[in-house]
Amino acid sequence: MRIIAIFEKNERVRHIGHLDIQRAVQRGLRRSGLPVAYSNGFNPHILVAFASALSTGACGEREIMDVKMAEETKAEEFLRRMNDAMPPEMRLKEARAVDDRHPAMTALLKAASYEIRIHDPIQANRLIRSVDSMMAREEIPVSRKSKSGIREVDMKPLIHALRGEGQTLYAVLTLTEKESCKPSMILEGLKREAGMDPEEEVRILVTRTMLLGEGEDGGLRPLETL
Repeated sequence: MRIIAIFEKNERVRHIGHLDIQRAVQRGLRRSGLPVAYSNGFNPHILVAFASALSTGACGEREIMDVKMAEETKAEEFLRRMNDAMPPEMRLKEARAVDDRHPAMTALLKAASYEIRIHDPIQANRLIRSVDSMMAREEIPVSRKSKSGIREVDMKPLIHALRGEGQTLYAVLTLTEKESCKPSMILEGLKREAGMDPEEEVRILVTRTMLLGEGEDGGLRPLETL
């Protein structure tokens, strides 16, 4: 069996990278005393996977871990014992048990929702006023780094939703193993639309609020419910 658990990465630990998140979860699993499964081989490790790595500097409200268990374990017991073992900045919120045949979370992942808070109110006003005109364009070209170098891509097909309110952008962006749209790309497109200097620094706080998969009706649904 496996346990699918929802955990947070709050603002106090947002500068911790994904490898450190993995280590913290593995330490928590060992401290919890839960009957987790280990890999075979010379250097066995706990069988835990994450639906998606979260960028360093970003917060996460509903991140997902997928833990292989060696014995039957109730979701409530997993949640209680892990929260006793984990730092409060990475509190677990929910857990559920699934069969080993349940698809991997990475295979089901289609998109993610984000809140992008812009610290400077003047910059926020300029950028948010540019959302509608940018989204009205047939194409939204932005730069993307790849192994072969920097190339220009059209990010419009990768944006499921984008709106602004106050000093915050709310976005639903494609996130799969093959293609993705990052909050930094949204910022680049809006700066270009607003006529801002591409080199002008815009301080933001990114929070990934939910990971999403595709429901039976073709619409996006919280990944942990699939």
